[in-house]
Amino acid sequence: MEDPIELEIIMPSNSIAPTPSRVKSNQGESSSTQEDLGTRTFRFNDPMTQQKFLHNEISTGKYNFLTFLPLFLFEQFRKAFNIFFLIICVLQQIPGVSPTGQFTTIVPLTFILLVAALKEIIEDYKRHKADDAVNNRKVEVFRDGKFNEITWTQVLVGDIVKVVNGHFFPADLVLFSSSEPQAMCYIETANLDGETNLKIRQGLSATSMWQQSSQLNSMRGQIECEAPNRHLYDFTGNIKLDGNAERSIPLGPEQMLLRGAMLRNTQWIYGIVVYTGHESKLMKNAKRAPLKMSNVDRTTNMQIWFLMTVLIVISLASSIGSEIWKNQQPKRWYIYGDGTGAKGFFMELLTFIILYNNLVPISLLVTLEVVKFIQAIFINNDLEMYYAPTDTPAMARTSNLNEELGQVKYIFSDKTGTLTQNFMEFKLCSIAGVKYGNDFPEESSTFFEDEEFLKKLHNGRDGNRYVRDFVTMMSVCHTVVPERPRKTVEETTPNNRDDVDQKMDDDCIEYQSSSPDENAIVKAARAIGFVFYERTPNSVTIRALDKDESYDILNVLEFSSDRKRMSVIVRCPDGKIRLMCKGADNVIFERLCDESKFKDTTECHLREFAREGLRTLCFAQTVLDEAFYQEWNDGIYYEASTSVIDRDTKLAAAYELVEKDLELIGASAIEDKLQDGVPDAIATLAKADIKIWMLTGDKQETAINIAHSCHLITPSMSSIILSEGSLEGTRQTMNDAVNEIGHEFLRMENDIALVVTGATLKYALNPELQSMFLDLALSCKAVVCCRVSPMQKAEIVELVKTHCKAITLAIGDGANDVSMIQAAHVGIGISGNEGLQAANSSDYSIAQFAFLQKLLLVHGAWNYNRIAKCILFSFYKNICLYLIELWFAFFNGFSGQILFDRWTISFYNLFFTALPPFALGIFERTCSCKVMLKYPQLYSISQSAVKYNARVFWKMFLNSTVHSLMLFFLPALTLWNDIAFSNGMTGGYLFLGNFVYTYCVITVCLKAGLESSTWTIFTHIAVWGSMLFWLFFFGVYSHFFPAFPIGAEMLGQADNVLSCGIFWFGLLFFPITVLFRDLLWKVCRRRFMKSVVEEVQEMEMEHLDPSQTIMAAARQSLTEKAHLLKNMFGMASRTSQDDSESRFGLNEERARSSSVRSLPDANHGFAFSQEEGGVVSQSQLIRQYNTNVVKPLGT
Repeated sequence: MEDPIELEIIMPSNSIAPTPSRVKSNQGESSSTQEDLGTRTFRFNDPMTQQKFLHNEISTGKYNFLTFLPLFLFEQFRKAFNIFFLIICVLQQIPGVSPTGQFTTIVPLTFILLVAALKEIIEDYKRHKADDAVNNRKVEVFRDGKFNEITWTQVLVGDIVKVVNGHFFPADLVLFSSSEPQAMCYIETANLDGETNLKIRQGLSATSMWQQSSQLNSMRGQIECEAPNRHLYDFTGNIKLDGNAERSIPLGPEQMLLRGAMLRNTQWIYGIVVYTGHESKLMKNAKRAPLKMSNVDRTTNMQIWFLMTVLIVISLASSIGSEIWKNQQPKRWYIYGDGTGAKGFFMELLTFIILYNNLVPISLLVTLEVVKFIQAIFINNDLEMYYAPTDTPAMARTSNLNEELGQVKYIFSDKTGTLTQNFMEFKLCSIAGVKYGNDFPEESSTFFEDEEFLKKLHNGRDGNRYVRDFVTMMSVCHTVVPERPRKTVEETTPNNRDDVDQKMDDDCIEYQSSSPDENAIVKAARAIGFVFYERTPNSVTIRALDKDESYDILNVLEFSSDRKRMSVIVRCPDGKIRLMCKGADNVIFERLCDESKFKDTTECHLREFAREGLRTLCFAQTVLDEAFYQEWNDGIYYEASTSVIDRDTKLAAAYELVEKDLELIGASAIEDKLQDGVPDAIATLAKADIKIWMLTGDKQETAINIAHSCHLITPSMSSIILSEGSLEGTRQTMNDAVNEIGHEFLRMENDIALVVTGATLKYALNPELQSMFLDLALSCKAVVCCRVSPMQKAEIVELVKTHCKAITLAIGDGANDVSMIQAAHVGIGISGNEGLQAANSSDYSIAQFAFLQKLLLVHGAWNYNRIAKCILFSFYKNICLYLIELWFAFFNGFSGQILFDRWTISFYNLFFTALPPFALGIFERTCSCKVMLKYPQLYSISQSAVKYNARVFWKMFLNSTVHSLMLFFLPALTLWNDIAFSNGMTGGYLFLGNFVYTYCVITVCLKAGLESSTWTIFTHIAVWGSMLFWLFFFGVYSHFFPAFPIGAEMLGQADNVLSCGIFWFGLLFFPITVLFRDLLWKVCRRRFMKSVVEEVQEMEMEHLDPSQTIMAAARQSLTEKAHLLKNMFGMASRTSQDDSESRFGLNEERARSSSVRSLPDANHGFAFSQEEGGVVSQSQLIRQYNTNVVKPLGT
């Protein structure tokens, strides 16, 4: 049995799970005492009991009504940015210290916190809304003598619930009866472990007869079990039924139905609630999510720390300058008071810190919050990412990582439900060397179509017997159980059975099976005309072209991963004993008789099917001699099946004796249907230089098949398969693989696929081998990890995230994907299906994998470019204005005197330059959506982070410093002699300040226009409107006083400034002079050093095709070494498999002993999903079914 898989569900970092409420039971033993002892005891179906356990409501939200304010403030003031401005606010309240007033920082900081709070409330509301959708699901609970429909939140421990087919279990339940024989049921655990096959659970025989609500009235008892824990597949307990002499019956994991799993192929089950809400095993795996910060945010934080350092340095320098100035100037009684010496120096330092504090842009936080929030709205309302069949739009569950979407280098994807629909469909077959079926018909109402096939099937003569034998095997050789319409079963009697059966609508038959492959095969046989409609413990009956045929089931030789095949031994209607076998091509071919035909042509067809990613099975049969069979069955098989020691080994040996001398009939090809557009999406993302790794809990064969069908693995690739069972074996295999690739080519993309099993991954992730495994994985073009646990998925993501300087993205749809979704830089959940665990824990959710193209290549690339420009511009405009105070300090004796009015200083970011950053952050775009999707190579620009990094920031800082110098000294020089008017009147410091302030606003707005690549209506409003708004405000504000008690110093300033000719001269020439170098550089660059994006932009405007430009740039980016690698490992040009092996220095013997091999050496697309080592064996399962018996309704 496999090791139990421990699953992680990760909660938001500051979410608070409710604490269980406990009261004392009527037996006098408190529940809390039981929990302390590691057990839980409760009565079920007993409303008089007053025991209380944790309610069944779950919450993944960050806040509730009581915790919002303290948690929000704690989160906000963990940021150094906010703490800095809080300190500034406090310092401004000290009398005589602040040159800018008491409220100029409090007002914008309060505004910022309010906007952040509003954003948090809206985002957390979405989380609570998603939780409510789960909490308010309906389920039937037995209360007051009948089943009542209530919400999941009202379910209590001890309740008896009824769950019907296709529904999730509302809590952790103990199964006690079902619609199936012996209280069996099928469950789907894809949300828990990623496996496509269904699993079987079985209730106790002592409770299996309780199948009517009338019987439940008298059913009471007590369950004692282990306390709630996180071990998903472990459970220990006892049940005592009242009136059963107080005898305990053991309970185990085979009776456990976990929250998160779904009931399948079973009409209904009754279960007793054991664990609810956050005490369920699924939620017990919850842990706090790591706080995610985008790469851009980390870079910004570093620059903010740098600016804070600059602020402290220039504040110290200004304080020192003040002391020097005071010592060099004659003392003035009206300037100097008692603030001299160390105390005076400290007070001056505080003054200058307040004066220069806006070098750190307080507006940046609120700007980014609003910009990212609106970007998230764009994602949510993108109709091209809306999935109509399930009415599911894309959803940005957080907006903090919008720009991270534009820098993704590695994608870690689940398989089941993410790449696939978890739906199998019979597509093609090869029978007697002839291929049948249309290659993927676009519109088809049946599973299989081929006129020639149907002709041969109805003819049945000569060589056409193979076709009939093949379809007969499809409908007989399996462990499927048919679910016939209830009305038909009730009306069936020995006298009218044939008439009723003939009238029955065969399409209404539902097939139950733990194997989706067998289900697809039986449905295809039904569509062809061979309807499997009846199973009894000893026989199956099919309607073959309207004629009933009954086959006695003598033995079932079960499937296992080691055997790679399953067989049934049947007695046919003609009395012959026939062994029918299906399985992998290599194990079937080894057991064929010498006279068997069609091996070569069948193998060619298998290779074709495998190249298309289809799941293949070979079909073969043989007729057994009656005497030989009796001897084998009564002797060898009986002894093996009753052996106490090594039963499985002895059974396998017994099977070998009878599964021989087979005659090959043909092969089937089943499509594990992919989600729409998955192959194209993977190909497009690969062109964007994004590496995709598939991490799945499913079997190796299934994973490889899906990797082929979605074109993650191509036929040209060679493969490295790591499937060792020891540390040393893993080390040796990886060493061999590394040597074959060559050390000089490690961590460089080669045309190789790496396939790793979960058992080997345990050793590969060992600290001793971690580095070698990463080197090997990064050297391969495709990586497939199968049979991996949720924890291993997270470990792989963490490994790449830690050791590669690249952004990672994880995408999945099940609870087993939550750990890797939270471990990656960006987590994407697939929503729209029944399971929402991954979507609720993700950063973004989409309905289809194909939508990832637009989310990354368009929204991601756009958002990165927008955020980069928005941040750089926000820094630029603050440095331009507030560094001017430093230059002014040289002329005011470093006294701390401000050049501008205190309120205009505060309103600079709030109003006059607020819109340009929004225009850049919301509406800016590099190229159109169509071009971004058509040419994914453009994604590399945002992926490489060339638009925003430390180097870019330093260039911006130096540029803005120069601009601030020019913006101060150009106006200052024009007013150097203090004469501003022809009549000899002079202006004061505010007169100069208003000159400089106006020129700064105009320059900054024009700079925003210069940086913008896309001029929209909002861009025009932001640029020109901001300029006009300042001039309008200036005119109005200078007349506020004395009507309003503010701005006394500004009284009449507008009249003076706007009537000055020097002002208008400067307004016309100074902003252009300041920006001339920027404009000249941009013109020269676009003329002589044009980037690919700029070329594409120009070609878009001229309506030209940019494909040649983009492809030329892509080819130019390939290094000589990359060309060498393509030549060395490119399999497309190989002439034979031997050529490929010679490139790797492999001979046939080594290829068999090593894990490095060419893909043609592997099985030709074999894949078969079925539960192994389950509660009930497949042989026992079919022996317990009789479809002629009416199943209970469970009412």
